[in-house]
Amino acid sequence: MKIYFKTYGCTANKADELTMRTLLKDEFDFVKNVKNSDMIIILTCGVKGSTQNKIMHRLKIFKEEFSDKKVLIAGCLPRIITKKLEDDFPNFSMIGAYQIDKISDIVKKILKNERIVEINFKKLKCVIPEIIKKEQPIVIASGCLNKCAYCATKLAKGNLFSFPINKIVKNVKICVENGAEKILLTATDTGSYGKDIGTNLVELLKEVVEIKGNFKIRVGMMNPNDAKRYLDELIEIYKNPKILKFLHVPIQSGSDRVLEDMNRNYSVKDFERVITKFRKEIPKIVISTDIICGFPTETKEDFEETLNLIKKFRPEVLNISKFYPRPNTEAKKMKLLKTDEVKRRSRKISKLHKEIKKDLIKPKY
Repeated sequence: MKIYFKTYGCTANKADELTMRTLLKDEFDFVKNVKNSDMIIILTCGVKGSTQNKIMHRLKIFKEEFSDKKVLIAGCLPRIITKKLEDDFPNFSMIGAYQIDKISDIVKKILKNERIVEINFKKLKCVIPEIIKKEQPIVIASGCLNKCAYCATKLAKGNLFSFPINKIVKNVKICVENGAEKILLTATDTGSYGKDIGTNLVELLKEVVEIKGNFKIRVGMMNPNDAKRYLDELIEIYKNPKILKFLHVPIQSGSDRVLEDMNRNYSVKDFERVITKFRKEIPKIVISTDIICGFPTETKEDFEETLNLIKKFRPEVLNISKFYPRPNTEAKKMKLLKTDEVKRRSRKISKLHKEIKKDLIKPKY
């Protein structure tokens, strides 16, 4: 039997696809053309409304043009928009992010014409990777301890669940021994790693850099409130030559008032402290940050504060998102700003960063 994968979203989703392939490879073949498949597995992303719309469009194509094939919807959307998926695609199976270690049994049942819907939270097993890429994503944790007003990912991933350091180290060793040149350590919130098991990201990195081999480590996104908890130790381990000098710390807004409305649990000063100290200690560090334009309570003055922050810190990488209300979030209840104004702000900050990048050396990480 042949399986076709389509994956959207973050590095963690890409890692989940590799885990599924590892668990399925002995019994199933994988194809690159959906027309040649018996079954479609689509890993979905629920962060942005625009991405959800693309996924829903793709699912409709699967329903209309490939009705002879079994379809399994995985990733974040099965928990975020369960009823909509049930209503629009009643014949498709669905699993949540915590069912991937059972993928072999689930696929067999689906191919025997059983419809599967499993989206509950449970303890996830750490699977030893057997499909290795040069840039290998490895999930170190899932879920988070925050409750941001605009974010639906918490609905999909739940509370923080960290894998033990020894199991992560074992997986990295296997990947490096089998040709991985870059290890992408990823999580819903990398900075909160270990809070649930009595350890932290620094302790994990200390173990990973001791692994023998010619490889680099790229650390995933961490929020300012986590980075500041062990800032000096984090900077020190970042100086290790095996760790890529790339730091992704999302700010989302340059206004403390908006950050409070977003329930982000940090201040602009926290962000400034983290970035300033990293740049002082590691001058060639590449800074990546995220901005949400047009959060419902963002005034023009708030937006100007965001512009000023970007002018001040001049990040090498800036991920800009226009606010889109996600299902079952606090921000969904808020009155939206006018669409034209949100687009104007997005264009303005995009133009600003484009000008900033002209003066920056192209980042290498």
